[in-house]
Formats: sequence, structure tokens, C-alpha cells
Amino acid sequence: MIRLYWDRLKEHPLSRVGPGLITGVADDDPGGIATYSQAGAQFGLNMLWTMPLAFPLMAAIQSMCARIGRVTGKGLAANIKTTFPPIVLQSVVLLLLIANTLNIAADVAAMGEVAELITGFNRHIMTAVFVFGTLILQVFVPYHRYVNLLKWLTISLLAYAAVLFTVHVPWLEVIKRTVWPRFTLNAEAAAVIVGIFGTTISPYLFFWQASEEVEDMRSKPDAVSLISNEHLADEELRRIRWDTWSGMLYSDLTAYFIILATGVTLHVSGITDINTAAQAASALRPLAGNFAFLVFAIGILGVGLIGVPVLAGSGAYAFSEAMGWNSSLEFKANDARGFYSIISISVLLGLVIQYSPITPMKALFWSAVINGVIAVPLMVVIILLVSKKSVMGKFTASRPIITLGWIAVAVMGAAAIRMFLPG
Repeated sequence: MIRLYWDRLKEHPLSRVGPGLITGVADDDPGGIATYSQAGAQFGLNMLWTMPLAFPLMAAIQSMCARIGRVTGKGLAANIKTTFPPIVLQSVVLLLLIANTLNIAADVAAMGEVAELITGFNRHIMTAVFVFGTLILQVFVPYHRYVNLLKWLTISLLAYAAVLFTVHVPWLEVIKRTVWPRFTLNAEAAAVIVGIFGTTISPYLFFWQASEEVEDMRSKPDAVSLISNEHLADEELRRIRWDTWSGMLYSDLTAYFIILATGVTLHVSGITDINTAAQAASALRPLAGNFAFLVFAIGILGVGLIGVPVLAGSGAYAFSEAMGWNSSLEFKANDARGFYSIISISVLLGLVIQYSPITPMKALFWSAVINGVIAVPLMVVIILLVSKKSVMGKFTASRPIITLGWIAVAVMGAAAIRMFLPG
């Protein structure tokens, strides 16, 4: 019965969507929702401009990662391992695991808090339910079946567009502020901008995108890299472009809607300080009604159920490739013990942090700091990889994509530097 259900799910049109959609939705995890909500609450419509700027930059970087995975048939960490000195890979993987674990802690805490708001059950119990539920799915359900559940969960992002139908939106003012924002670039504004770009262009998404292209490749009868079979290149690279850019657009629009929804509700009502995604959902209830609260809260749970597996999986892929271990969500637990151990440890540590002195907001803050540290050099590494004929053969990235990549490095570099400047 269960097998029949999964087979029917697999035949749905969503099954034709690739890793780009899941990666894009994972980008709007509960931690990201908290950041975007804070931007809208604190600055109203004046941070909407960040999303049109971020879209081509995030799409360019993610398309590079997807291309690396599909062309070489190896994940990002495996390619770094064979191309750069060991210290590069070791430093990136260590920082990635720490940042991902802290981010998982913040995400599952938000999910537990939201579940308590909806059901009335204790948040710690609900957090444990989510943690063990996602862990069981990742470890015991093969990727080709589990991925279809993730694709269905991407629909949850539509909740944030639905919120806009429950409130008054001054669309002419929205367009004006998107193109011509009005704010003072002080320390507070800079911190929010750093947070937005840091949560939008995140290292864990780089590793996940490349590795899921490899997973998708292995699931097909002609499971070979494009370097090994160039006849597949045109179709596959065209699919990657469409899948990645559309997935990032979905993610970017959702972030735009979150900033907009909180800007026209919380900011207008004088609520300018949001610490968690659950707090944003709760604050919407008296302002926009129960429906707005409910769809916002359900969206948090839906993206959390995607974000946590992506965070845990990306770290496991990176560490396993660095160690030379088997790394695939298609493998059974006994055939990839190291890989699944990293997933389990990351998720369980995220649960343990709930009972430590580290608050979810502290976890989210330090995760953002670490991501800010490693994102810039890692993007440089990605651009160098995707430009090397020794790695990519004849399938190096185009000049416009490379240019967008270097612009992303400049923007994220400036954001990271500003993060560490006083005042």
C-alpha cells in the first residue's frame, strides 16, 4: 500500500522538477523567515529592493553548483578535494558542519514553537517529533521516494503570497520602494542587509545543489557524468538552467512576499522587533486575523520540514566526500554508515541545543556569522572550479554567469566585512 502511494506520487508532474526547487525552498527556512520578517517589521517596504538584487546572484551561484555536480558526476566537496589543498576543504567542511548544526537548532526550535501555537502541545515535545520524524525519513526512505515528499512540501511557500490577500497592500508604494528605497544606511540597516544576503546566499545550499544533481543522475538509466557522455549535455544543461533559475525565483519571490507582508502589517502597527519566525506568525494574528496567522504558521512548518533535511544532508555530503565515504540518500543505512551518522549527529545536536544555554536566536546569529565567513571564499572556489577545463572539460560556465558570480562575491564580501565592523 505504501509502495503504491509513493509510485503514484512519483508520477505527478512535480516529479519532473529537479533539485533547484527544493534548494530554493530550503533557502527560506524558519531562520530565513525570521530574518525577512525582521526586515519588514523594522524597515517596512524599504528592504524590498534586496530581493531583486539577490535573485540573479543566488541563481548564478546555484547554477554553477548544479553544473559542477552534473558535469563531473561528483559533489562539490569531492571536486574541491581533487583540485585544492586539503586545508581548503577541511576548513570549509568544519565550519559548514558547525553552522548547519546551529541553524538546525534554530529551525527546529521555531517549528516546535509554531506547532505549540497551532496545536497547544508543548513545544519541546513537538520539536522532538519533528526531529525524529525528519531523521527517520532521511535514513530509512530512499531518496527517489523521499524527494517527492520534499517537492510536495514546496507548495507551503505559497502561504506567504496568500497572506497578502488578507491585508491592504499599497501596490504603487510597494513598486516605488522596491526601486527607490528610503532609509539611512546606519549600523542597524547594515546589519539587516547583511542578514538578508547571508540567509539568501548560504554555503549549505551550494553543497546540497551539487550533490542532488549527482543523486538525480544516479537515478537515471544512463547514470553517467556529462564529461563521460557529451550527447546528454544540451538537454541536461538546459534543464539545469530552467530548474535552478525557476527554483531561485520561487525562493526570491517568497522572501519578497514575507518582507512585504510583515512590512504592511507589523511595521505599520509599530511592531519593529521580531526575534523568531513564530513570533512573526503570532504577531500577525491580531493584525490580519486567524487565517493570515494560520497560513504563515503552516508555511513555517512546511519549509522547516525541507530546510532541516537539506541542512543535515548538505553537511553529510560534504564530510563524507572529504573522507571518501559512501554518500547517497539512496543507500541503505548499513551501506553508508558514516554518511547517515553525520546526518543523525547534526539533527540530534540541534535537538540537544534546545536544552542548553544557547538560545535559538544565538544559534541563528552564530550560524549567520559562520556562513558569512565561509560564503565568500567558497564562492571564489566554486567560480574557479566551474571555470577550469581540467574539471569541467568543454562545459565550463558562460562569461555572464561567471560575471554574476564575481558580483555575488563582491556583495557578500562587503556584507561580511561590514558584519565585523564596529558600530
